[in-house]
Amino acid sequence: MIALLLVLLLILLLFGAGFAVHLLWWIALVVLVLWLVGFFARGSSGAGRSRWYRW
Repeated sequence: MIALLLVLLLILLLFGAGFAVHLLWWIALVVLVLWLVGFFARGSSGAGRSRWYRW
């Protein structure tokens, strides 16, 4: 009975971790799209030199 509970707990943990990783992939994809939109929308409006970073 304890082994069955441990297996069920392991399945529950793996499902939760899988869901969290899946959610993090979607968040990373949204951040990447926003960064690309900002990168291309800014254009060459720099002061003389155009840089791909802001700092």
